[in-house]
Amino acid sequence: MTIGERFPTLLDSARQGDRASLEALHHDLAPVVIGYLRGQGAAEPEDLAAEVFVGVARGLRSFRGDERAFRSWVFSIAHRRLIDERRRLSRRKEQPVDPSDLAGGLDRSGGDVEAEALARIGESWVLSAIRRLTPDQRAVLLLRVVADLPVEEVARIVGRTSGAVKALQRRALTALAGQIDREGVT
Repeated sequence: MTIGERFPTLLDSARQGDRASLEALHHDLAPVVIGYLRGQGAAEPEDLAAEVFVGVARGLRSFRGDERAFRSWVFSIAHRRLIDERRRLSRRKEQPVDPSDLAGGLDRSGGDVEAEALARIGESWVLSAIRRLTPDQRAVLLLRVVADLPVEEVARIVGRTSGAVKALQRRALTALAGQIDREGVT
């Protein structure tokens, strides 16, 4: 929990439409929601996260609970939006865009190329490793680790028992450890 004691006041202000309070809630959770969606293989994680926060803003007046319950509620919305996206994409296949068509308008100036490349390689490996997990293992691991939700909340979100969530998490971590050992990742 990152907001802490200010949460009830912030939530009340956000319910009243206070823009700064809404932004503070978004700022607190958007990075982990995007991380969860990216780890789940969402086609456009930032766009999907925006949809999540539209849902949060619409449902804010009906939400009841503390900060932990709020985080769980937000990730419930994120999980449902992800499922909706997967259904939508399975019905409508998109035509890939040739990357060379996009390159013309890009600004290629930047910072430390080596650091950016290493960061991307690391991120790429992590995403690849997570995507090798079963969908249930991936969902559980991301909700437990990235979203920092307790087992009971993850069980509610994914529609499983607490015992099943613990077993899926254990299997996911074992699978990741095996990948690290096989590939010699440091």
